[in-house]
Amino acid sequence: MTRVVNTLFAFSLGTLLAVVPVMAQSGKDSTMSKSSAATTMTDTMFMKKAARANLAEVELGRLAVQKATNADVKKFGQRMIDDHTKAGNQLKKVAADEHVTLPRTISASDKATKESLEKLSGDEFDHAYMSDMVKDHKKDVAETESKTAHDEAVKNFAAQTLPTLEDHLKEAEKIAPAQKMARSS
Repeated sequence: MTRVVNTLFAFSLGTLLAVVPVMAQSGKDSTMSKSSAATTMTDTMFMKKAARANLAEVELGRLAVQKATNADVKKFGQRMIDDHTKAGNQLKKVAADEHVTLPRTISASDKATKESLEKLSGDEFDHAYMSDMVKDHKKDVAETESKTAHDEAVKNFAAQTLPTLEDHLKEAEKIAPAQKMARSS
C-alpha cells in the first residue's frame, strides 16, 4: 500500500511540476515570451550567434590591448572593443524589440580560443590573435543575414554592420601577414 501511495505522490508531484510553468506562462503576455511573428527561428539564431560573436570580439580585443606587443595589433584590438561594443548595443535594441533574449557569455569555442591566447605572449600572441581575427571575420562576413533575414529589423542590423565587418577583415588580413613575417624573422 505504501508503494502505491508513494507512486501516486510522485506522479502527482511530476504532473504539478509540469503544469505550473505552463499555467504561469499562460498568465503572461504571450508576445513577451517569444519572438515576434516576423522574426523567424533563423533570424533569432542569427541574433544569438551575433551576440556571442560581439562578446567574443570584445573579450579578445581586451586581451589584445593587454598582451599584444605590436602597436598595430593593439590598435586593432581596441577597434574590436569599440566597434563590437557598439554593434552589441545595437543588437540588444533589435532583440528587445523582437522579444529575443540574447546570450550573455561567449561560446565554448571562443572561450577555448581565449584560453589558448591567454597562454601566449609577444610575437606568438600577436600572430595567433591576428590569424584568429582573419578566420573569424571571414566566417562572420559569409554568414551575415543582410539579404536573407525575414525580419526587417534584423536585416537592417546585418546590413548596417556588414561594411564594418568587411573593413575588419581587410585590416586583419593586412596586419596578419606582417605578424607572420615578424614571427619567422
